[in-house]
Amino acid sequence: MHSLRNVAIIAHVDHGKTTLVDQLLKQSGNFRAGELEKLEGGQHGLIMDSNPLERERGITILSKNCAVTYTRPSGEQFRINIVDTPGHADFGGEVERVLRMADGCLLLVDSFDGPMPQTRFVLSKALEAGLAPVVVVNKCDRPDGRPQEVINEVFDLLVELGADEMALDFPIVYASGRDGWASRELGQKGTDMRPVFEAIVERVPESTCDPAGPLQMLVINLDYSDYVGRIAIGRVFRGKMRPGQVAILGHDDAPRKERILKVMRFQGLGRVETDVVEAGDLCAVVGLEDVGIGDTIADPENPEMLPGVRVDEPTVSMLFRINDSPFAGTEGEYVTSRQIKDRLEKELRHNVALRVEPGRSSEEFKVSGRGLLHLGILLETMRREGFELSVGKPVVITKEVDGVVHEPIELLAIDCPSGVVGSAIELVGQRRGELKHMETRGEYSHLEFEAPARGLIGLRSRLLTATQGQAIMHHTFERYAPSCGDLPGRQAGVLIASEGGPVTAYAIEGLADRGVMFVVPGDKVYAGMVVGEHNRENDLVVNITRAKALTNMRVAFKEQTVTLKAARILSLEQALEYIEDDEIVEITPKSIRMRKRLLNESDRKRAERAARGSQAAAAHA
Repeated sequence: MHSLRNVAIIAHVDHGKTTLVDQLLKQSGNFRAGELEKLEGGQHGLIMDSNPLERERGITILSKNCAVTYTRPSGEQFRINIVDTPGHADFGGEVERVLRMADGCLLLVDSFDGPMPQTRFVLSKALEAGLAPVVVVNKCDRPDGRPQEVINEVFDLLVELGADEMALDFPIVYASGRDGWASRELGQKGTDMRPVFEAIVERVPESTCDPAGPLQMLVINLDYSDYVGRIAIGRVFRGKMRPGQVAILGHDDAPRKERILKVMRFQGLGRVETDVVEAGDLCAVVGLEDVGIGDTIADPENPEMLPGVRVDEPTVSMLFRINDSPFAGTEGEYVTSRQIKDRLEKELRHNVALRVEPGRSSEEFKVSGRGLLHLGILLETMRREGFELSVGKPVVITKEVDGVVHEPIELLAIDCPSGVVGSAIELVGQRRGELKHMETRGEYSHLEFEAPARGLIGLRSRLLTATQGQAIMHHTFERYAPSCGDLPGRQAGVLIASEGGPVTAYAIEGLADRGVMFVVPGDKVYAGMVVGEHNRENDLVVNITRAKALTNMRVAFKEQTVTLKAARILSLEQALEYIEDDEIVEITPKSIRMRKRLLNESDRKRAERAARGSQAAAAHA
């Protein structure tokens, strides 16, 4: 029997969690020669980031777990369950759940960046769960690394988060996940990842779960197979899980009896059937039809339920509705409100940080999540599955406390060249951000602000423009605070198509001095569609489909070669950040378009007059 260790890997986004896990897998000897090359999927190289969106964006969205067997030189063997967690706070629902599966954590920090906003977020969740940290200073091969200062910053952060004496006495490993080495000594390059394995074995406690008691397992995650249906993934906290046994499933309010068909334990990156899984281990269970995240699988004779999964409340909401543009149904396979509703209900089964409420009509739904990235990933996934829908501007969720409106405040970190610090501070200041901390790190400056969440919507693109594309920003939810009043909106108006048809180069050439285009010649547009950004504050209706009139008159000069200005093609998240209240984003498997909510120009003018009239009446009252 191997000694068991359950460890979660937590870190800020892009500090190298997934790369480190890949190295641990490779060096554990759990794979035969040739297997890893098949798993790595070409140039990407990251085994754990298997989702196509994760591979494209280079981030971890879904938590995953694997198991390795580590053998000491003495021959002593350890079974180590490793859980790779997302670093973005937008996927905090994933982080909070999977930490219930672990007894300790590897806290990974970049040797240059040190602790960042999302390091604070995931570490606070780990300390709440009572996990003992092992600090791994990654990317120690960086020439600009400052590992000793980073260790001091980690210690200060742990003190700030109220860590106990045991957590503060953390072991330190210096590593390079990319190069596959680790060392316990600063400045000394190791030969393999053995120091990481040793730190896990020494620091992470062995599970104290009771294998002799009545069965008790908490469902932390769900998988799905076309052959066997839902697969419940979780941790056995007490007793033993066997195939064929009858168990009670659910919460205290509605327990029900189910028979377990198969039990699988994790091995390497896969799962293998087994006759028994003992307390403390992680497993996957087949045969439970209506199982949900947070459910307890318990012994029928002694059905004690475990506390469910608690997740922080959403901070941003958006309106999802059917696509009713003139191009509706031409590019997507799933277009009805019933299909959108079913897809959102399916997402709710495993995306515990998501909330879905009915909208003002049967054709729309209010969807709330942990941030714009959280909802943007859902929309991107849906469009790749063949869905067509339209969404409104993201809106932050406010609370009323003692009669005062409170809004979410974010901790914002910006790293930018020292020469553009003034531009960054001015831009965040315009959005009611307060500078809390500033320090110089080589040629870069590190700035920390507290800013309202609604002020961060659309900030990234403006910040890149103001800093010539050299700024990096990250943010995470900090707290709710009294609302700070109105914020400046989009400074420029938009160019709106007056009629439908294909875009012509002749029309774009004629509008070149009016602003920047979002379309290129040949694109099909419809009346009311946003086709560009006006260089003034007002919206302008333009004919983007105008063709050059042909005559039989000859001219004295030859046709000149015209060079069109490059169009600005917005990604899904950029489009969501860009739109205003009277605009929506149309999302299809092939296109992302922005349009006015009211396509007809006279309808828009009528609505504008009505809005001005109601504002005047309110001011008079």
